[in-house]
Amino acid sequence: MIGRLSGTIEHRETDGSVIVEVNGVGYEVFLPLGAAGRVGTQAEPKVTLHIHTHVREDALQLYGFATALEQALFERLIGVGGIGPKVALSILSGIEPAELTRAIRSSDVARLTRIPGVGKKTAERVVLELKDRLPESVVAVPEPAGGSGPDADVRADLLSALANLGYQRGAVDKTVDKAIAAADDRSFEPLLRATLQLLMGR
Repeated sequence: MIGRLSGTIEHRETDGSVIVEVNGVGYEVFLPLGAAGRVGTQAEPKVTLHIHTHVREDALQLYGFATALEQALFERLIGVGGIGPKVALSILSGIEPAELTRAIRSSDVARLTRIPGVGKKTAERVVLELKDRLPESVVAVPEPAGGSGPDADVRADLLSALANLGYQRGAVDKTVDKAIAAADDRSFEPLLRATLQLLMGR
C-alpha cells in the first residue's frame, strides 16, 4: 500500500485529481478541492501528500491529503454506512476539517446538510457514527473566535467556499471579518462577492 508520496504535480484535472510525478512515475491522486488549489504552486512545486490507498475489484485509487488530519477524517467518513470515497472527498471539499469536527461534536446536522451532496439522512449518520470516534488530534479543536450565531455561521460558509476556490484559510480570515463588519446585507452571496473584491484589491 502507498502511504505517502513526495514529488511534483505535473498535471491537474478539473475534478480535483492531479498527477504527482515521483522519480519518473506519474501517480493519479484525488484531492479535496481546497487542497488541490493549495499544493504544488509555482512558488513551491514540490509536494508531500498523505495517501489513502483504496482497493476495489476493478481499480486501485489513491486519495491524497495535505495533512494527516484530513486523511484521518476521510478514513473515518468512509467507515460510515453509505459513504464511499467520492462522497467523503466531497464532504472534505465542502467544509474545513476543524469546522467539520465541530459540527459533528455539536450534532449540527443543519451545517452538514449545507455541504453540497450531503442530505439530512447522511448528515445524521455522520453525527451518529462519528461523534465519539473523531481523531484524537481534533478533540480539543476550539470554537472559532467569532463565537456562535448568524455571523459565525455565514463566516464558516465563506471560509469553506474560499477554501474550495483555493484560498488558504490563514490568508483570508481577516478579509472575511472585514467584509462582514462592513456589510449591511450579511447574507452569504453578497458577502462572498465583497470578500472576493477585497482579496482582489478592488
